[in-house]
Amino acid sequence: MRTLTPSLTALALAGCFVGAFAASCAEDDELKDRIPPGTGGYYDPGDGGLNGASSSSTGTGTSTGEGGSGPPQCDDALKRCDHLFTLPVGGETTVEVRGDFAPGAWASGVPMMKQGNEWIATVEIPYNQEVVYKFFIDGTTWLADPSNPTQVSDGMGGYNSLLAAATCDPWECSGGLMGDFDWRDAMLYFVFVDRFFDGDTANNATTPGVQAPADYGGGDWAGLLAKINQGYFTDLGVNALWLSVPMDNTEARGAGASGDSHHYSAYHGYWPRVLDQTEEHFGSMADLQAVVQAAHAQGIKVVLDYAMNHVHVSAPIYQQHKNDGWFWPLTDGQVQDCVCSSVGCSWDGPMGKRCWFTDYLPDFNFSNASARAYSVGNALWWIQQTGIDGFRLDAVKHIEDEWLLDLRARVTAEIEPQTQQHFYMVGETFSGNVDLISSYVDPLTKLDGQFDFPLRMKLASSVLMRKTPLTDLEGFMNVNDDAYGAGMMSTFIGNHDIPRPIHLAEDLPLWNDEWAGGKEFSWDNTPSLPAGLSAFERLANAYTILFTTKGVPLIYYGDEVGMPGAGDPDNRRMMQWSGYSEGQELVLSHLKRLTQIRKDHAALRRGARQTLSVNADTYAYRMTQNADTVIVVVNRSDSQQAVGGLPAGALTDLLNGGTVSGPTVTVPARSARILTP
Repeated sequence: MRTLTPSLTALALAGCFVGAFAASCAEDDELKDRIPPGTGGYYDPGDGGLNGASSSSTGTGTSTGEGGSGPPQCDDALKRCDHLFTLPVGGETTVEVRGDFAPGAWASGVPMMKQGNEWIATVEIPYNQEVVYKFFIDGTTWLADPSNPTQVSDGMGGYNSLLAAATCDPWECSGGLMGDFDWRDAMLYFVFVDRFFDGDTANNATTPGVQAPADYGGGDWAGLLAKINQGYFTDLGVNALWLSVPMDNTEARGAGASGDSHHYSAYHGYWPRVLDQTEEHFGSMADLQAVVQAAHAQGIKVVLDYAMNHVHVSAPIYQQHKNDGWFWPLTDGQVQDCVCSSVGCSWDGPMGKRCWFTDYLPDFNFSNASARAYSVGNALWWIQQTGIDGFRLDAVKHIEDEWLLDLRARVTAEIEPQTQQHFYMVGETFSGNVDLISSYVDPLTKLDGQFDFPLRMKLASSVLMRKTPLTDLEGFMNVNDDAYGAGMMSTFIGNHDIPRPIHLAEDLPLWNDEWAGGKEFSWDNTPSLPAGLSAFERLANAYTILFTTKGVPLIYYGDEVGMPGAGDPDNRRMMQWSGYSEGQELVLSHLKRLTQIRKDHAALRRGARQTLSVNADTYAYRMTQNADTVIVVVNRSDSQQAVGGLPAGALTDLLNGGTVSGPTVTVPARSARILTP
């Protein structure tokens, strides 16, 4: 719920985190060793990586229109604040709140829901404007708000209730984002290009000394184009694609991290060599442009992964500038061999911005204005060449903030006026530290959002692994809702740097740590697809929560069918296109229903969440935005559960079909209901 601040006080809202993550990091070195170089996701051992508890926030910044938080290009006239209207229950059957908070809202208002002894409704009201309203009872009777003493004449001998003009932080932007696409409506799919689909065998390659799981798999842009044109993503219901790094990479192999005797190729894209050329094993610039154009033709946005922290030691740009301050030295007069996590070179703090991920990945020094200008210019070049709609920015905590500030400023000044579209930028900070993650989220000056690692770990712990109660998840989500201000965070349950989530959802999870890297099974004794349905039902439940709450939900390729896989490189197997088990079919069909339901209901994409009931195994909540109300009921237990706290009367089950009756509904084991009144 957003906090309303009377404008008469002209108060600036200030925010702080009151429950900072705390953790014991005795296992940091062990975990770090499980992550091979060049993966693009780097674990943050500081402040909460392994055993982090939830933190809280009251929001940051002001909403005065002068540098406040919120989506860019939003005038005050377009800002909206959530307001909770309440009315004590009497003998009435239906109640609406009507008023001048939206066009036509006097004639058709927002239905209120009965909760306990109150009727309630969360309504978007105009920012910093007075609101006149009244309750409409049983379709016949008007009633001023008995809890609000401020009234104005209704012109008919009675009185309407009046809300004073108020601001809020964070606020929503109604139509204020530049362009015709609101990124709050995005549903994102990560195409790991090399492992997705081989459409052109002529660009396939092998790397001497690299075993097949860590070498090029043959996927390319031609294969991706084929799947776009076949309608795979349209059928799945996603409307945005994240593609792995497109630039040319080294042909050399690279050693794994400490304790990993294997060698890897640059199939993942995170060892860039020539920054203004495409990766030849993926295709040409024309091939990439064709992918973007085909996606756009189907209403699908495209986000490119951009790796800016480093280049490969063979990169011409490094050879040209390794001695003039463009790159941090690996060895200087104070620190020898400053590889991240080595003595004197922490992954965190000041050294985390200058340490090399490995001794063959020189780290850009973006405190050098020339180096920064070159890199930012290259990022803009990729936008201009490809026509993409956004960036996924890799390892943002390892670069100087000036790089992000410069990129956002130049995108705003040079790209958006030409495209007339907002350019979405989402970052990756592999960490459980909410303070750190949120420090990069500011749609006006830095990132629109980041990947929500803390939420992912809570979902894994409570829904997949069942080692913490759903009351913990509910409490965390209540705090997490506003932890990133107006940021459009990306929520996820799987990605390319952690084991496939299906193994955390098994009856006996393969790991007992939701932060586990899974490297111990990435080469030998690799996990197989779970038998039965239970693991797939739990994965479906996790997706139910992702797709019925705010954020930009992400599907990692293959997770839509519950693909198996341990740590890198086993979590990057070639995409499975056929031969699905019953459990895999269950997850796939469930996701297709979820994407459609989310598309149909703005409350799931932008609404306010309110808990209806929660215990260790069940969680019921309501998502509301104006007249749109959706109720979500999740049961993680292995038995049918009766879940109460819902509105009385008939409720339509959008997920399973049919109707049920509140205020208590039964939910089968390891399943969910998505209901509308």
